Parts: sequence; C-alpha cells; structure tokens
Amino acid sequence: MSSHSQNNRDLPNIYLVGSMGAGKTTVGRYLAELLNRPFIDSDHEIETRTGASIPWIFEKEGESGFRIREQAVIHDLTQLKNIVLATGGGAVTQSENRYNLHRRGAVVYLYTPVEIQLIRTHRDRNRPLLQVDHPEQKLRDLLQVRDPLYREVAHFIVETNQGSARDLAQKILQLIRENPLTAKF
Repeated sequence: MSSHSQNNRDLPNIYLVGSMGAGKTTVGRYLAELLNRPFIDSDHEIETRTGASIPWIFEKEGESGFRIREQAVIHDLTQLKNIVLATGGGAVTQSENRYNLHRRGAVVYLYTPVEIQLIRTHRDRNRPLLQVDHPEQKLRDLLQVRDPLYREVAHFIVETNQGSARDLAQKILQLIRENPLTAKF
C-alpha cells in the first residue's frame, strides 16, 4: 500500500456544511474521489431510508418532522469511518447535529454568497424552503440565522466563489492535511 493511501486513511471523516447551492455535493464527490472514500449526501440517505422525497416529507411532516429524521441519519452517518459527508443546509440548526459533526470529523463550511446561491438554486424544485414568492429574501433570512451556526461547527471555512469544485476539493484536502487539529479525530 502506498504511503499516500495510508495517509488518506489517517485523515478524519470530512463533513461539509453550508447553505443550499454551496456545492457540498459536488465538492464532496471530488473529495471522496481524491481520498478513495465513499461519498454520502445526508439528504439522499434520508430519501433512501424513507422511500420518500424531501419535498414530500416536508409536505406531510413539516420541517420539524424532517429535522427529526435528519438528526437520526446524521447521528448514524457520523459514526462511520473514512467517509465524506455532505449535509443538508439546515442540518446545523439542531444542536445534536452540530455536536456530532464537530466531534466526529473535520467540518468544512463552504461559504457561498446569496447571489451565487440564487444562481445555483433558481431552477431546483427539490428545495422546499425555496418554493416561496421571494427566494432571494428567503436565502438571506436563512443565511442570517445559519451562518453563525455554520461558523460555530466548522473547523475550516472555505469560500466557494473562488475556483472550481475540483480546486476547492484539493484546497480542503490540503487544509486538513496541514492542520494539526485534525489529528485528534
């Protein structure tokens, strides 16, 4: 086995947090590829476990019902080893999620300005919180509430408006490899 692949195994789990449209899934897939690890998207995992789409869960159970399901999934996923996990934009609103993410891996906040979020999400009908008359204002309101939570849980903050998703994945990997705090996981 090469020392590089051994080095990858010594790295902690990597958890991506951030707003809708931050690129968590895209960047996460590149990170997983670079590390030769499984990539998991917590929203997709919720859909797989329930057999229902996120919009359907929101419609039938409300946001609170969805958050209960999300908390159980994040609890389970953060106990796995050698993964890259992209969380839903609102995962940080639950204190148990922040606790599990922060203590079980390296958390990277992909910070994305609202203007870029709007461009990336404007045609996506699979985002229940954006099915409103003024999605830009909704994104601003969500960021105002969630940005402090993303910053609280994060070990690293990376701006997503500088470079391609592949470049961001490389940058994140370098940050984690060079930072001694990640040795504690």
